[in-house]
Amino acid sequence: MERLIQLFSFDEAQPLIFTQLDFWIFFLIVLSIFSFIQKHKLTRSIFLFVVSLFFYFKTSGLLVLLLSASIILNYFIGRGLGKTSSKIHKKVFVTLSVLFNLLTLGYFKYAYFFTDSFNEMFHTKYEVFNVFARMANSFMGGGSFADNIVLPVGVSFFTFQSISYVVDIYRKEVQPVQNFFDYAFFVSFFPQLVAGPIVRARDFIPQIRKPFQLNHNEFSWAIIQIVKGILKKVVLADYIAIHFIDKVVDAPEAFPGFISILAMWGYSLQIYGDFSGYTDIAIGVSRLMGFKLLENFNSPYKAINVADFWRRWHKSLGSWLRDYLYIPLGGNRGGGIGTYIATLVILIFMVFITQWYWLIFIYLGLMLLYIVFSLLFVNFKKYIHRDLNLLITMVLGGLWHGASENFVIWGAMNGIALILYNHWKKISPYEQLNNWGVHIWKIFITFNFITFTRIWFRLEKDGAPSQMLHQIWHNFELNQESISILLEGFDIALLVMLIGYIIHWLPGKTKLFGEKLFTKLPMYIQSIVVAIILVFVYQAFSDTFKPFVYFQF
Repeated sequence: MERLIQLFSFDEAQPLIFTQLDFWIFFLIVLSIFSFIQKHKLTRSIFLFVVSLFFYFKTSGLLVLLLSASIILNYFIGRGLGKTSSKIHKKVFVTLSVLFNLLTLGYFKYAYFFTDSFNEMFHTKYEVFNVFARMANSFMGGGSFADNIVLPVGVSFFTFQSISYVVDIYRKEVQPVQNFFDYAFFVSFFPQLVAGPIVRARDFIPQIRKPFQLNHNEFSWAIIQIVKGILKKVVLADYIAIHFIDKVVDAPEAFPGFISILAMWGYSLQIYGDFSGYTDIAIGVSRLMGFKLLENFNSPYKAINVADFWRRWHKSLGSWLRDYLYIPLGGNRGGGIGTYIATLVILIFMVFITQWYWLIFIYLGLMLLYIVFSLLFVNFKKYIHRDLNLLITMVLGGLWHGASENFVIWGAMNGIALILYNHWKKISPYEQLNNWGVHIWKIFITFNFITFTRIWFRLEKDGAPSQMLHQIWHNFELNQESISILLEGFDIALLVMLIGYIIHWLPGKTKLFGEKLFTKLPMYIQSIVVAIILVFVYQAFSDTFKPFVYFQF
């Protein structure tokens, strides 16, 4: 009875996550019931909506009420959009949805960030409190609810998903979902609810009313994705994080600088294994229930430039930012008042929150450079809006990841790199060369730039990146003693890193051949292979489980 109560109650320390046995017990029960009701489409939607709410309750407790409120409001806004023919009313509906979703995101994710920044800037002492908790406590008695604001898991994902749904209706790219439970199921679908990929209505909703289909090849492919995701998460991400990266990055002054560089190379592998591992499992689990989620990663460290990298990394977020921010601002074609307002707001924002004045000077310098070039060269004007729109998109993309000046700096650095690449590729002497030496060089430069910017992504405290860079620069120490420290303390983690990168850089045809070989095996042999892999992973790495990195976003 005690275990049963535990299963149906919220425990922040024991959420339902893909690497825990409780999740797979939960999923097997869901799949068993689903197999009996899958022919009844409405019943199927209601059932999956209910279990998705339960899944979210197990990760965020009573914040499941926030998810429910978001679903209800956006559903009726979508219905309202579909019924009205008035352009003014349509704009009112869209504005209401965007404001609700962005204010929800801003309140729960950025309240402390903006309040602390305001207090520091103007020497005030304002405190953040949870207005909803205070209202509830006034009815139910003081202390019933915590007064602090708790970040709902996956809030960035389901708010963006809701915005895209309403905007797509406004653009007449999709029709409003008529059945509430179909829409609720679309937003809350538990495999991708808390860490993506961000699902678009036009890709997912048509599948809801289709008959369930799962042949042997699709089943085998789904199992491959799940096992691959577990290996990425538990072995590549968690093991090297606990046994190498965390020890070095959390105390860089204790290690020679070159070990910090290796740790950041390891972090690039960790965050890839962690996030792509989650989406691999989500895609595999979804496929077992007959639903197809789009690919979210495409071997990002094979990228030959920063633009190529962002086409391969977190593809669902990249396409969302492109379609709902970059293109509405004007994209490659031009810009309007929104571009200039956003540019000014970002400048004020950077002055407001960051101590990195050199970054502000670069920002102002780029603006001045654009003005001068546009006066000297008539044709240059067409690049101004494109580059501003790109910088705005990347800075806001950085802020989406977290309420920290480090994320803003990370986004700005990537935005500037994309702008510089767009101009450099027109004069680059090797842009069109495809020989293996140039190809490897491009990958090397791109990978190390992305890894360098991730110093701001990994380190949470303001100013911590500069401390690490100072340590690397002034205490590099590549000698026999420091190599001994590395090999004696982190030898297995380094071996795992090496294997991980070798596998990542294998040709796609090699990986596809392995998948096809597994698919052709009889199901009982597949089961034995999977069982052996999972037993090995959980026996050898059972002490290395960490929360998924993107749960915080």
